Amino acid sequence: MPSATATITEPMLDTLIGRLHDVRVQVPGRLVFTTSFGREDQAILHAIVAASLDVALVTLDTGRLFPETYDLWAETEARYGVRIRAVYPDAEALATYVGSHGINGFRDAKELRLACCHIRKVAPLATALDGAEGWITGLRSGRTEGEIVPLIARDEARGMWKAAPLADWSVEEVIEFCARHDVPVNALHAAGFPSIGCAPCTRAVLPGEPERAGRWWWESDDQRECGLHLGPDGRLVRSRPS
Repeated sequence: MPSATATITEPMLDTLIGRLHDVRVQVPGRLVFTTSFGREDQAILHAIVAASLDVALVTLDTGRLFPETYDLWAETEARYGVRIRAVYPDAEALATYVGSHGINGFRDAKELRLACCHIRKVAPLATALDGAEGWITGLRSGRTEGEIVPLIARDEARGMWKAAPLADWSVEEVIEFCARHDVPVNALHAAGFPSIGCAPCTRAVLPGEPERAGRWWWESDDQRECGLHLGPDGRLVRSRPS
């Protein structure tokens, strides 16, 4: 795949489109892009639509998203003339969980938080990717210290290709790309939310904190993930330098 230049220029859109086109060629079957409407996802969606690529657009509606996220969802569909398929949690599983642990029971123990994430995100992702041969994500390297994200690799846990066309972009490059191309972004970014998930589980970051410090901030361990990018052994699919 083409490599990104160090500085955002107008050809950057061509670079992003080129990477996505290469993924489309490499993956002959169904190709799914899952968006959570973060900056990275908005940049990728912009390129997919600009190139009229045959990629399914999907989002996981957990039922606990910020109002600003739902507003951006509607704005994005109107701006690009697309419909983004929503996949929802299983109603019975969710009712059982809330009935047993309460609406905010995920605060009581990490195991309960992971169970909530599984019902609201991980299981719906499996539905979204059912029958797919490739998965496009908005992952970037460096969002967690030392983290390295490949541009494309086999996701052996799911038996498909997993692509991250912005893997080597910095947050500054993503911000500049969105500004240059008038890509709509979540209003919460301007309020100190670089990483946005469910409303009860996301806060603004403090000066000097890493991008994902505002996610599940009440947990003390360094590896706070929802399970979307974990392998069957419970470890991050993303790799770290040795």
